[in-house]
Amino acid sequence: MHLAARLRELEAEADSVRAELAEMDNLASQTEAAIYRLLSSVLNSSNLSLGLPSDAELEAAMRQSPGSARSPLPMERRQQIPVVRSNVEVLSDRFMDRTIPQAVTLLLREEGGPLHVNELYNRLLEGGFKFTGQNPTISIAVSLNRNTRFRKVAPGTFDLVMRDASKAS
Repeated sequence: MHLAARLRELEAEADSVRAELAEMDNLASQTEAAIYRLLSSVLNSSNLSLGLPSDAELEAAMRQSPGSARSPLPMERRQQIPVVRSNVEVLSDRFMDRTIPQAVTLLLREEGGPLHVNELYNRLLEGGFKFTGQNPTISIAVSLNRNTRFRKVAPGTFDLVMRDASKAS
């Protein structure tokens, strides 16, 4: 009984640490975007005559891998944003009685990795999910951002915080 209680305490602490890490990741992404916007606006002003780098140079610098200061990531490694298909055919009714987080959890477990909100939208429609809002992809993103089960791994791309208990350490 004592070990079971200790295990529950450790699991609660692990959940807390995961939530903090997700928040830090989110803050880092927001900070990076803010820095880029700030640098971009500064460069768009009359400071170009001072020899500052161009927007293209800044973008290339931001794509550099952390281990190498001068080797930008190849374009094929950059995330390709999936297209929101207008001709999605409903293939089943598996998501008709589910919420967005419930349905997306199933999809991400099946995929085994992160998915972009556009792809999630397409797959939810195929599974018979009924969207009520005017901007379903935004609804998906907001719903996942507010849920601690998910983490944002790239712009518009989400994954599960924890895949399953056997992978937790």
